[in-house]
Amino acid sequence: MAHRWNLALSPGDIAVQLDLVSKVHGLEQAEKYFSNIPGPLKTFKVYGALLNCYASNKSLDKAESIMQKMREFGVLRKSLSYNVMLNLYSKMGKQENFNALIQEMEEKGISCYPSTLYVRLNAYAAVPDINGMEKLLSLMEANHLFTVDWHAYIIAANGYMKAGVTEKSLTMLKKSEQHINGWTGFAYEMLLTLYASLGDKDEVYRIWGLYKKLGKLYNRGYFRMISSLIKLDDLDGAENVLVEWESVNTSFDFDIPNLLINAYSRKGHLEKAEACISRAVERGQRPTAGTWDRLATGYYKDNQMAKAVETMKKAITAEQRGWKLNRVTLTACVKYLTENGETEAADEFCRLLPESGHLLRRSKNKVNSVKHKTCADIVNKIDGDDLQAEENAHGVTELKYQSSA
Repeated sequence: MAHRWNLALSPGDIAVQLDLVSKVHGLEQAEKYFSNIPGPLKTFKVYGALLNCYASNKSLDKAESIMQKMREFGVLRKSLSYNVMLNLYSKMGKQENFNALIQEMEEKGISCYPSTLYVRLNAYAAVPDINGMEKLLSLMEANHLFTVDWHAYIIAANGYMKAGVTEKSLTMLKKSEQHINGWTGFAYEMLLTLYASLGDKDEVYRIWGLYKKLGKLYNRGYFRMISSLIKLDDLDGAENVLVEWESVNTSFDFDIPNLLINAYSRKGHLEKAEACISRAVERGQRPTAGTWDRLATGYYKDNQMAKAVETMKKAITAEQRGWKLNRVTLTACVKYLTENGETEAADEFCRLLPESGHLLRRSKNKVNSVKHKTCADIVNKIDGDDLQAEENAHGVTELKYQSSA
């Protein structure tokens, strides 16, 4: 676009390119690109794009600096940039800065669009600041310029839940349901998740029934329902929903059976986990690295180390972009091979690791820094912090379809 003789880039085009440079090449390259933009083209859109780059990278000092320049240059006229900073302050727990910016908006008469109100409501719920949340929600309900939707009450329910005020959280969920209009599957998915978090199995099943009446369900809906039932320790119910999904889905996604495979493995129901995998394989599906990794962890916890080693080998060689293997199980497998005198097998096991791409980046850097990568070198380079982080992180499988309330 930039080199087409008859196409002059607008400030909006440049803002988009700045954002893309940051996403693809990183913040430093985005800053270089910004510095080369001619002065007349550095409008509020371009400054706003740079501000968003800083906020996305949680570069608080740089974001505040560019915000101040926008004030000085007189390009800070709309609520969008304020929303970016409010979100950043909220995520970083800077409540005083958050409140000061709200006061600045009020003093300058910056229009408080619904988006700003929802940012504020999210911030109060995240703390949680119940008093601030209730006052703002009442203000929103009294404002006749826009209609409060189901999402506002979901946010409030989440805030009450964090504060341990269960009854009010349930009240907000009921209100949210009353404000659902049209085909809004995501609203029902959020209700499923929150009712499960509150331990209300009856409401989870009731909402699932309403959701199914909307018509065709997609993978995300089944994922949410199965994960909700697992959270409630209703594995029988989760199995029934999985069977239903298998009978109606046209787009197989191993993330869905992986939920139950993980639950089975954690509880020691390894035969059920194996059967779940076999059923998918019989249908022509290929298990992912995450599938085998979860099962290997189950074998390790059940002290079936020979099976854990063989299954972890499958995890290493399986394709799944972005999956990071359970470091606790991985290290246990290497130690098992080494202690049983299977040094060649252990070295072959470790040799596959840097090639597989399944290592955590920090550990992968350590492994690659070892000049002669023997099995012992690799195990020694994976330190206790990595193991603890991995132990804490694994078992949380509800990532792909999850979203914050």
